[in-house]
Amino acid sequence: MQVFKKTMLTAVMAALALLFLFPVALTFTNSLMSESEITASFYPISENRTAQNADDPRLQGAYVSLKWIPDRVTLSPYYNVLVKKPQFLLLFWNSVRLTVPIILGQLAVASLAAYAFAQLRFRFREPLFFMYIVTMLMPFQVTLVPNFIMADKLGLLNTYGSIIYPGIFSAFGVFLLRQYMMYIPYAYLEAARVDGAGTLRIFWQIIVPMSRTGMAALAILVFIDNWNMVEQPLIFLQDAMKQPLSVYLAVISVGERGIAFAACALYMLPTLFVMLYAEQDLIEGIQLSGIKG
Repeated sequence: MQVFKKTMLTAVMAALALLFLFPVALTFTNSLMSESEITASFYPISENRTAQNADDPRLQGAYVSLKWIPDRVTLSPYYNVLVKKPQFLLLFWNSVRLTVPIILGQLAVASLAAYAFAQLRFRFREPLFFMYIVTMLMPFQVTLVPNFIMADKLGLLNTYGSIIYPGIFSAFGVFLLRQYMMYIPYAYLEAARVDGAGTLRIFWQIIVPMSRTGMAALAILVFIDNWNMVEQPLIFLQDAMKQPLSVYLAVISVGERGIAFAACALYMLPTLFVMLYAEQDLIEGIQLSGIKG
């Protein structure tokens, strides 16, 4: 009976994995097709389909033929994206310029704040932490208007600072690392203090090395979240050339499906590389923070 349950669970998980991988695989295979082949594949299927009735409203709900293997592999969509569409590389660099500072800043701020909430003893520590993480209960759309007003008052609108600064001071990172640091044995800190170590030295030489897995998990989650952001750039960055690549993907012309697939494939590569390279750190960091919480 146990073997049967395990087999069924494996089959269900495999089916879910294939379902989730379906759009990713379709994107990469279609990015190797020519524009004409993609257009033919996504044309509505109908027994009465002809060039004359292609725009018939009755055919608009017809199914399309999803094609997996190209008749002829071509790299022209990638050439068009990387060479003929220079804004792709510019907006790709914009995504990097927004994401990297947020990751580094949030690691610094969250690790210091989590250290204080987890290991330091001060008055009103628990109520202050509760008030701090209340913001996690709110959808980020709720804070868009206050952030917009604050950015306007500080003269940060249409600058990267309007997105980077709110991203750095996120409560989620503090919560995750605090859960991770809370059960670092307090005896280690006491022993370090007996040896004459101060608060910052304890942080750098004890807390940070013992929290590397949690910090790696936080870095991965922050990267995925901010690499795919759309609403914040649309609101805070009016200049289209300052917006990240995630916004550009939503406005690619319908008549350039090949370029759209190639751009999406290139856009997914950093996320796929990060997940493949640091998957174990992500799983271990979340598991340990969850167990210790």
